[in-house]
This record gives sequence, C-alpha cells and structure tokens, in this order.
Amino acid sequence: KFIVADTPGHEQYTRNMVTAASTADLAIILVDARKGVQTQTRRHSCIAHLVGIPHLVVAVNKMDLVDYSQEFFDRIRQDYLRFAATLGIRDVRFIPISALEGDMVVERGKRLPWYKGPALMELLETSPPAHHEAPEQLRFPVQYVCRPRTAEHRDYRGYMGRIESGEVAIGDEVQVLPSGRRTRIKDIRLLDRTLPQAGSGRSVTLLLEDEVGISRGDMIVSPSRTPSVTKRIEAMVCWLAEAPLEPGRKYVVRHTTRETKALVAAIEFRQDINELKRVAGGRLEMNDIGSVTFKLAQPLFVDPYRENRATGAFILIDEATNNTVGGGMIF
Repeated sequence: KFIVADTPGHEQYTRNMVTAASTADLAIILVDARKGVQTQTRRHSCIAHLVGIPHLVVAVNKMDLVDYSQEFFDRIRQDYLRFAATLGIRDVRFIPISALEGDMVVERGKRLPWYKGPALMELLETSPPAHHEAPEQLRFPVQYVCRPRTAEHRDYRGYMGRIESGEVAIGDEVQVLPSGRRTRIKDIRLLDRTLPQAGSGRSVTLLLEDEVGISRGDMIVSPSRTPSVTKRIEAMVCWLAEAPLEPGRKYVVRHTTRETKALVAAIEFRQDINELKRVAGGRLEMNDIGSVTFKLAQPLFVDPYRENRATGAFILIDEATNNTVGGGMIF
C-alpha cells in the first residue's frame, strides 16, 4: 500500500494524512520542479516519518516546465537530503516525472535520458511490503472463543481471530498472554478445512493441544520473542477531537481485540509540524501530534510501532460519546 502526499494544509489535513499513512508501506512526496522543497513538502515528510512509513519516494513533477533540466532535479534532491538528515529519514528515492507528458510515470519516455533509475510505476511494483522486509514474530489476538457444545463437538474449543504478524504451523509451540501458559498448535481451521500453516493477514481458528483458559483480548504469540506485557505505555498520539487532550483525563484504549481504561499521565511534548520542532508539555489540540504517557487499568501486550504496526498501534475512545478521539503509535 502507498499514499500520495500532495494535499494543501487545512483543518482535516493531519487527520487524513495519519489515517491513510497508518497502513501504508510507501509514501510518494510530490514536489513541483519549479518551486522545490516547500514547507508543505517538509510537513508531509515529517508525518510520514512519524507514523513509521519505511519507504519514501520524492517525485519531482512538472519537469516539462523546467525543460527537463537535470540541474533543477539535482538541486531539489540535495535540498531534500539535507532536510531528511535532520529527521533521520534514511530510505528515500528520487524520480523526475512529467505527469502531463507521462515521462517516468509508467513508461520512461525520451526526454529524461540522464536519469538512469526506474520509472515510478516500476518502483511501486518492486517495492517490498513492510511485512516481507524482516522476520516477524507470531501475534494472534483472540477475537472470539468458539465452543459449539453440540453432540458432535462436545469438547471443541477454537480460538478465532486474524494473524496480525508472523506465521504459525501445526505442531508449533506457542505462548498465551497474559497467563504465560505454553502449549502447541493442534489444528488450524479455515471454515471446514485444515491448513498446515497460516501467515500474516489470514483469519483462522486455532485449536490447542492443552486446555488453556483463554478469552477475547488474550493473545497467542511466539514464545521465542514475546511482546511487552505492560500497564504503562508511551506513544505518539494524533489527537482528533475538538476538546483538547490534557493530563488527568481518562479514556478507553482499544488495542487489537483488547480494551482497557487509561489515564493520561503526562504529555511530554507536542510536535510542531510546520516548524519541525518539539514544544514541551502543555496539551494537544485537534490535529496535534505529541508524545503522551498513559497508565492502564489492565495490561496490554505491545511491541514498538516501528517493529509491528498491529501491536504497536491503538485508538482512544471517549467513554461518554463512544467516539474515536485519537490514535497512538507506541514507542
């Protein structure tokens, strides 16, 4: 999945950008070849970097309006790289394109012979999805416990949900959180058939060799590297509500299939997207992004967002209205 960042700033800008970017593997930052790196360019890049998009592509558009000049392209590339270094952006590619004439979009065209890299579509087709870039550990949040209690399935107990990361096979050793009990996979069911193994994104029913007390919100994981079991989280939060986020307020955190009440313990800083700097303390207004610490009533099973988006992300719910008021990415 990828996101194209070319939206003028407005009050819904941060909300839309963060929502789209949260599931993207790659962001295309469009730059006008005549104008170069602008405040909007830096803002788009900063948000993409904050939400952990692993790949950025800077598409320098309207090359036809600067006579396909390599000098213009090289100047923009150097300006952007100097800015990217201040944020710690490492993986960024640059492509000169003319959307009007079609050069370097799908076909290479004939007016940019000095550019030797791939066209934009070729790069998108060959860019690896985030799930395939590094080995991932099994994370299987339990959504529903299936117990038919029929004559045919008197002792049947299946745990239904989606494999958020990693893979699992029949016979694998697994660990159940929060109990910490270890057991092995007896069967993997998909409707009425058995799968020898299943991977990330597949919704399945897992049957275990041992009888273990499991309920909705528990998690089946790989015992070789388990998530942190914690009642305190620090996260970058994008605030979406009109009422500000302030220390002392209480919300419901929804994380994978688990929910718990949360207290805002502290707001460490707010990220000024326009000035690309941190503003200490205070509160978060609508569309602000900042570092927030929460104390939780019940433990969550979390990974850092940059390692696992599914177990590293959560949403905040207002108990009074049941509205989603924020989204967070765990450090």
